[in-house]
Amino acid sequence: MIVGALLLLALFVFPLWNISLEAPQYPDSIGMYIWINKITDQQPNDIKNINLMNHYVGMKPIPEHMPEFDLFPIVVGTMSLLGVIVGFLGYRKLYITWFIIMAILGTIGMYDFYLWEYDYGHNLDEHAAIKFMDAKGEPLAYQPPLIGNELILNFVARSWPVTGAYLLFLGMGLSVVAFFVDKKEDKAKG
Repeated sequence: MIVGALLLLALFVFPLWNISLEAPQYPDSIGMYIWINKITDQQPNDIKNINLMNHYVGMKPIPEHMPEFDLFPIVVGTMSLLGVIVGFLGYRKLYITWFIIMAILGTIGMYDFYLWEYDYGHNLDEHAAIKFMDAKGEPLAYQPPLIGNELILNFVARSWPVTGAYLLFLGMGLSVVAFFVDKKEDKAKG
């Protein structure tokens, strides 16, 4: 349990998510890494280039700061500390409680990410230089996928978890393992 809770701290060292765009003009792809407290270039100047392209279709610039960047580090640090305390207390039911709270917080975080992507891809400047329309004459949306790959015009948008997310999932999984190992030990003693 303690190791799992400490693995959450890897989110301060590794990015959580990657969104990249690949197209004929960008065969090596351009993209960004999303951390718990910032967004960074996949390669130098990628965010600048994405913002320049997106400007022409009316998309907002990728933000340098969001309120979530202030909140997420506090949540991660608090949950890691609580997980360590739960591990030292050794109450099996608290292992699952911690896991459930983490799952709820993760779901809220993914929903928040979806809302950000939705706003980013749908709320376009009506005075944009270039307007693409669908078959019905409606403006196209440019929302990247929450997870997976999606074709947006001539770009393949890819959105996948990376190292920080995998270590987070591993840490959460270890709390479940600790619950079942502790349960098995209780049965062996009883």
